[in-house]
Amino acid sequence: MTENPTGDIVGIHPVYEALASGRRRIERIYLARGTFPDKVRRILKLARDQGIPVRKENKDALDRLAGGVAHQGVVAIAGVAAYTSLDEVLGIPDPLLVVLDGVQDPHNLGAVIRTSEAAGATGLVVAERRTSPLTAAVSKASAGAVEHLPIARVGNLTATLERMKSDGIWSVGVDPGAKANWTEFDYRVPVAIVLGGEHGGIRRLVRETCDALVGLPMMGRIQSLNVSVAAGIVLYEAVRQRGRQTSVADDVSKSAEI
Repeated sequence: MTENPTGDIVGIHPVYEALASGRRRIERIYLARGTFPDKVRRILKLARDQGIPVRKENKDALDRLAGGVAHQGVVAIAGVAAYTSLDEVLGIPDPLLVVLDGVQDPHNLGAVIRTSEAAGATGLVVAERRTSPLTAAVSKASAGAVEHLPIARVGNLTATLERMKSDGIWSVGVDPGAKANWTEFDYRVPVAIVLGGEHGGIRRLVRETCDALVGLPMMGRIQSLNVSVAAGIVLYEAVRQRGRQTSVADDVSKSAEI
């Protein structure tokens, strides 16, 4: 499949989230001719409110604009998705960060962005090299989460992890060779969860710079997980630990008292 190399936004959810977030300049929106589901009507309203022109085209024209990415009848002509500075990402209070060491597949990157944003991560840090850029395919795979999650791109991950140490942020690498399980770390501290790419996982120097390593036990014959799945498992353990301290039974008891 040909990947759209521009900053254009492709698909119903990505375009809607881009309009809702207001973080990216959108020049115009193209819609396929025909009937529109509710979310497309909401896109039309947001575009009208923001003064963004909308044009209706046939499906072939949208296919060309989308560059091979499934467009669902919606394409927005927009500026390239902007990265956030590392200073800004590290400055967000109570950090729960995700650090990616070489995720090259745009669909994997988009899925990690979607999972991270859904789990309440405060930001994402990616390596400048060996990482997919924020293309239309990434935006589509993230279901528009790329428009909301601060993402910083850095030239040296090892130096970035060292800086995190000096800022009081723990780095926890997810590595198959780790002796500790993913549930054994206390994620209530300021923390960055470090995950490797599709080919080889976390690089040696990055792994050695991490403050701790945790693993996800593989019970079956397949010995690895997709990076977005691994991210979700560890992130939601952090969500569990950082969540309310009362149990479900306590909540039911309080409701009964009321």
